[in-house]
Amino acid sequence: MDNFVQRVRDIRIGDKYQLLRKLGSGSFGKVYLAGRDVDCGKEVAIKLEHYTVEPSLLDEEVEIYQVLAGHTGFPRVYWHGRLHDFTIMVFELLGPNLEDLFRYCGNQFSLKTTLMLADQLLRRFEVFHSLHFLHRDIRPENFLLGMGRRGNVVYMIDLGLAIYHQPQRLGSSSAAASDDPACSSQLLGTSRYASISGHFGVAQSRRDDLESLGYMLVYFMRGKLPWQGLRVPDCEARYRRVLEMKQTIRVSDLCADLPIEFADYMNYVRNLRDDDIPDYRNLRKMFSNLFHQQGFEYDNVFDWTIRKFQRLEAGLQEPLASNDVDEGEGEDTVKPSDYGVKDQTIRLAKSADLQG
Repeated sequence: MDNFVQRVRDIRIGDKYQLLRKLGSGSFGKVYLAGRDVDCGKEVAIKLEHYTVEPSLLDEEVEIYQVLAGHTGFPRVYWHGRLHDFTIMVFELLGPNLEDLFRYCGNQFSLKTTLMLADQLLRRFEVFHSLHFLHRDIRPENFLLGMGRRGNVVYMIDLGLAIYHQPQRLGSSSAAASDDPACSSQLLGTSRYASISGHFGVAQSRRDDLESLGYMLVYFMRGKLPWQGLRVPDCEARYRRVLEMKQTIRVSDLCADLPIEFADYMNYVRNLRDDDIPDYRNLRKMFSNLFHQQGFEYDNVFDWTIRKFQRLEAGLQEPLASNDVDEGEGEDTVKPSDYGVKDQTIRLAKSADLQG
């Protein structure tokens, strides 16, 4: 058992939640744990944020989840508060993230799976944006499947970088394009999927979330993006090179060998102005038409469903998910220090410390 969990296993968070095991660690000094409601035995997820994170991103995340309460595809928050060195959120336990599933399926999704995901993801963004929020950290690790009866529902999580969207305060879309390439301290989000504006660290709009979603869909279909695996001397050079490639690559090349709808999506999104409200319904309809033209059935049979069934038939076992629930810290992820937040080492409190 993890040393931290051993020390605090007997602690009751909010008088009813017991810590069971560690799920993973995140940026900004976050720790993810699985817990249990001692009253009913239901498992929950627990997110801890060290007190040194100022301002608290977890407090802001909880506020957004509270606004989203009742909408499909957003986890329910059961409890939120502070306990000594930590701000804590207890929320709905979810399944594997899309990056884990992507790897499980051999680092590529089929057209059918990608289109079914696109439909759900566009619905999530439509709701999220309609409530005047921007996510600003779009990557497969931040979209998880539900559990049990909600096992085919895609959830949007990790809202620590999300902001309330005020279009009247945004600058023009041409302002960022005239600036010099951004360094990593300006990059907001994950460079692999960040919008062009995200690289410059300027005010973003709904367009930027959808641009990042477009990169993610192309990644699912092609298995990688053109700017992955660059051989450059350091992070600064890599971020600049990724930005340069995003600015110069033709959409037709980005979406080469894919159905034309993917290029149409990218062209539409990139031509949106900062204050435009995207036509989510028309985007879903475009992908839905392609889905039906291919003779697909919306049966929630995804690539991982088929793979898991095939391996069970063969008597093989293979995990669907990694131990980390929320981590994408590879070559393309901006670390906490890049945001101006000191990367804190979590001080593991003793049981007596938490009990006071």
